[in-house]
Amino acid sequence: MTRSLPGARRVEHVMGMPILIDVRDDGFDGSALDEAFEWFRAVDARFSTYRDDSEIMRINRGELALADAHPDVRSILARCEELRNETGGYFDVRAASPQAIDPSGLVKGWSVERVATLLSGAGVRNYAVSAGGDVIARGRGVPDTCWRIGIQHPTIRDKVAKVVLAHDLAIATSGAYARPDHVLDPHTRRPPSGVLSVTITGPELATADAYATAAFAMGTRGPAWTARLRGYEALTILSDERVLSTPGFPDEERLGVDSRDAGAAAGRGAG
Repeated sequence: MTRSLPGARRVEHVMGMPILIDVRDDGFDGSALDEAFEWFRAVDARFSTYRDDSEIMRINRGELALADAHPDVRSILARCEELRNETGGYFDVRAASPQAIDPSGLVKGWSVERVATLLSGAGVRNYAVSAGGDVIARGRGVPDTCWRIGIQHPTIRDKVAKVVLAHDLAIATSGAYARPDHVLDPHTRRPPSGVLSVTITGPELATADAYATAAFAMGTRGPAWTARLRGYEALTILSDERVLSTPGFPDEERLGVDSRDAGAAAGRGAG
């Protein structure tokens, strides 16, 4: 029998991917979802690398000076530069080409964070937002005790590699899923070898998103780097399908939680 869940659930295709918002609050009227998806459409219009009229594409063509760009664009690119330095150059908006910027590795997580702030500001307590492998989960997967976030297996489409348990957590996954070879090692301009996916969990999704991209770009050097992160945990699946994780990674097996006691999965890593 299918359980009737409180709240509202909506999926729309925006920013080139399905985005899911799942609210489990009783009495939620769904009005905040309209504003949330309008925000995602605005982000796409500003940051898309597929739309000729986006500010990012106009900057790449030399038609728009960075000083004249929207404040969000300037802020994102400044944060990208900080992360490039922090990751030893493995997170780089110019990874694919020195002539073009692509801040997608930060924008997706940042945009989901903004929607989470919007929902919390509207008084929503129990919700999950999932966008192509980036997830924010808050509160409970009502009527259950927490959210279960499935990390998609990197080689078997209909299989979940691990399940993360979350009450108040950000989860970002990077790997060769829907777009093979879209993450490059900026130092070689080639796809990394020896790794299938990297998942990072922590308090801030934009940062987790960038860390996951950087660690994946590092290839087999990634696990040693993620082991030194503070406040963030990591799970890496290598090409030989070995699974390496940091001590605090919150998967259900490690925490010893019966999967029947946790709420339904909010999304699967696919980015």
